[in-house]
Amino acid sequence: MHAIGVDIGGTKIAAGVVDDEGRILAKTRRDTDPDDVASIDAAIADVYRELTADFEVREVGLAAAGFVAADRSGVLFAPNIAWRDYPLRDKVAALIDAPDVRIVVENDANAAGWAEFRYGVGRDAQDMVLLTLGTGLGGAVVTNGRLVRGAWGVAAEIGHMRVVPGGHYCGCGHQGCWEQYVSGSALVRDAQAAAISQPARAQHLLDLAGGTSAGITGPMVTAAAQAGDALAVDLLTGLATWVGEGAATVAALLDPELFVLGGGVSAAGDLLLGPARQAFAEQLSGRGHRPEASIVIAAMGNDAGMVGAADLARVLD
Repeated sequence: MHAIGVDIGGTKIAAGVVDDEGRILAKTRRDTDPDDVASIDAAIADVYRELTADFEVREVGLAAAGFVAADRSGVLFAPNIAWRDYPLRDKVAALIDAPDVRIVVENDANAAGWAEFRYGVGRDAQDMVLLTLGTGLGGAVVTNGRLVRGAWGVAAEIGHMRVVPGGHYCGCGHQGCWEQYVSGSALVRDAQAAAISQPARAQHLLDLAGGTSAGITGPMVTAAAQAGDALAVDLLTGLATWVGEGAATVAALLDPELFVLGGGVSAAGDLLLGPARQAFAEQLSGRGHRPEASIVIAAMGNDAGMVGAADLARVLD
């Protein structure tokens, strides 16, 4: 039997029919308005009707970027969508009017992590941590084969561990959160600052950005680094060092066998992995007297949230 996974972003939703081996059989998408939550509900119902025209579906998983309630019925809070104590499951259920279809809401990073654990690079692991290096830093933790959700459903908000007291301000309202040092936003912030303070050294990046520091993007930094630009390599090395050092701290608490790096920044590949692995090894407590976790790049790409949401709706109580 098939399930539908819906990955809900700030400006669009992507949905697909997923079989029990993690294969996507059909996909569709809709543009949405993050300030109009009713329009998101309607878009989800619309893709459900489109996809169920050709497939029999028993479960729908909704991957949401926010704090998801412990019973997986709704979203307690979302930073980029106007969800506040929002009963997403019931809103969608009322629109699709299919009482035999199970609807489950899950955090988007949890969904992506579960997809990697079940079908991606973590399929041979039992204890795994996913780090999604995108606009912010998301996380998912799998321990002994089970997704860690915490007492209230909001575990693994790993990007908001405080790593630098009095550090960069974070959108969560605090200072020094890990995501302010290991996200795409952090990479762009540091690249733009370098272009202002070191314009000669940043000439390649400025050329890519049309001559203005404000035009520099994360993919530009990655492309420049891959082309051998020294500043871009240094910027990615600095970010990767924060990844490795933070992962060593996480390892002290969770002792996973595998760290998986996803999100847009992971496109840097070995430019990210090399210094991250080195920093992890240098900061790992008890090194030489314990097994060391591997650090690898995610395999599921942009489909991970969709696949994971569908699978979680199907397999978890």
